[in-house]
Amino acid sequence: MFTGIVEEIGIVRQARLGTLVVEGAMALADLKLGDSIAVDGVCLTVVERTERTFTANVQPETLRRSTLDSLKPGGRVNLERALPVDGRFGGHIVQGHVDGTGRIAELRPDGDGLIARFEAPRALMHYVVRKGFIAVNGISLTVVDAEDAWFSVALIKYTREHVALLDGGVGAAVNLEVDVLAKYVERLLAERDGGLTIEKLRDAGFA
Repeated sequence: MFTGIVEEIGIVRQARLGTLVVEGAMALADLKLGDSIAVDGVCLTVVERTERTFTANVQPETLRRSTLDSLKPGGRVNLERALPVDGRFGGHIVQGHVDGTGRIAELRPDGDGLIARFEAPRALMHYVVRKGFIAVNGISLTVVDAEDAWFSVALIKYTREHVALLDGGVGAAVNLEVDVLAKYVERLLAERDGGLTIEKLRDAGFA
């Protein structure tokens, strides 16, 4: 499990044939073979490591659901090690199981901050609510506004300087993971109440 608090920006050294090699420093400090690490929000297992890099295998299903197939040597990625039992829970529950991809639709200055608007699949948007959580490229963010096919977040200067998110500019693809609690609530309500869903609750003004 992760929290969406990026520890450092890693550099892709190799990305081909289902193998990803990433260089880092802080995230490699106590990284062992078999450990989980989130790369742009995707939970991967470390299969090899050197003093400066780690290697992970990427399965076809992961490539289909995420942006990892577009990574190239020299590209920047967000890294976060799995949360230790005694660690601080600074973000929200992030599994590293990407639900799908979206794209950066707009970047708008807002004082010292920046409002970023992302287009997202409608199938995911009914799990996204104003002031709720969403992970974008593994970054825990609070939703400012949300409609049927998009949501927006506010990015303070510190966040922009310490994560890899806006490198590709408007139009760039991003990994999205919605709040897992919303998915469990929907499933339980659907089984108990004959088809009650988060979307129906929203329509009724309860979500």
